[in-house]
Amino acid sequence: MFTERSGIIVWVSDLKAAGKHLEKYGNVHFISKRLHYAAMYVYSSRLDETVKQLQKLPFVKKVERSYRNEIKTEYTSNVPDKTRFYSL
Repeated sequence: MFTERSGIIVWVSDLKAAGKHLEKYGNVHFISKRLHYAAMYVYSSRLDETVKQLQKLPFVKKVERSYRNEIKTEYTSNVPDKTRFYSL
């Protein structure tokens, strides 16, 4: 149903050019005017080629990919519950 997307951070030197040109490479989520970066989502299947294309743009300083998809988000509690020791 949903296609897999990956987040990337694009550090830019020109915000006006970033606003116009980054939209054709993926979904631009946020552009920071103060720190000069754009957060965007691209399809995971085309992540590597999209990053290479973005690095060739003249206003792009650096491209970083997000590792949020690879982080384990389901946690287990192996610590016993100590609430009974602290009750009055």
